[in-house]
Amino acid sequence: MEEDMDEGQTQKGCLECCIKCLGGIPYPSLIATILLYAGVALFCGCGHEALSGTVTILQNYFEVVRSPMDALDVFTMIDIIKYVIYGIASAFFVYGILLMVEGFFTSGAIKDLYGDFKITTCGRCVSAWFIMLTYIFMLAWLGVTAFTALPVFMYFNIWNICQNTTVLAGASLCLDPRQYGIVPLAEAKTVCSVSDNFNKLCESNELDMTFHLFICALAGAGAAVIAMIHYLMVLSANWAYVKDACRMQKYEDIKSKEEQELHDIHSTRSKERLNAYT
Repeated sequence: MEEDMDEGQTQKGCLECCIKCLGGIPYPSLIATILLYAGVALFCGCGHEALSGTVTILQNYFEVVRSPMDALDVFTMIDIIKYVIYGIASAFFVYGILLMVEGFFTSGAIKDLYGDFKITTCGRCVSAWFIMLTYIFMLAWLGVTAFTALPVFMYFNIWNICQNTTVLAGASLCLDPRQYGIVPLAEAKTVCSVSDNFNKLCESNELDMTFHLFICALAGAGAAVIAMIHYLMVLSANWAYVKDACRMQKYEDIKSKEEQELHDIHSTRSKERLNAYT
């Protein structure tokens, strides 16, 4: 009988511990972190593969040749963008962890306000710094989203021209990469519907795959923007809660100090009356 009671108390203690641990998780920060990681992974992975597909299309169908090493051509720019993607993936992986840790500490500061853990001025400055940094990153991701929409628009036009060749029989339709600034104006890399490269491009898997990969990269950038907005909402709410909690903490400290002074005054007067009576 006693063993059953001990086992029931142990299970109850484990259940309470699990509930306490789950209650300490900052779920808004967790949701924003998951959304940020998903968006960054989608943008970086799909964007990298889409750029590789673009290189294949330019070399195989438009016959664009890589310039010498000292020249800045489209292939060099694509390589630079790939390195930027690597940096974005690494930086925002670390930044997501930092924001998640900040969410844990902020939640702990609010919940354990009257415990051993106290809110410090440094903690409030860190929260304000994260708000400013997240706002800057949100603007940066808006720019990345707008920049990612350009290749989506470009590939949509190419895909639309390929679709029109089946509708407009006998029409001469051409694809000119100079219109998008991919190659210099002096180089004529136009591919028309009468050529074999045009038909091969429209029937190839590279065109559809690259087009859809850029769409996925655009969706990932949009998800990262939403995650940054979510982080701003969470950080602003935590900042407001921490600010109110600091005011409440100061009020409680002043109240406790006044009560202690009143207690000391009352004790002193009691001693004086006792000495006078004696």
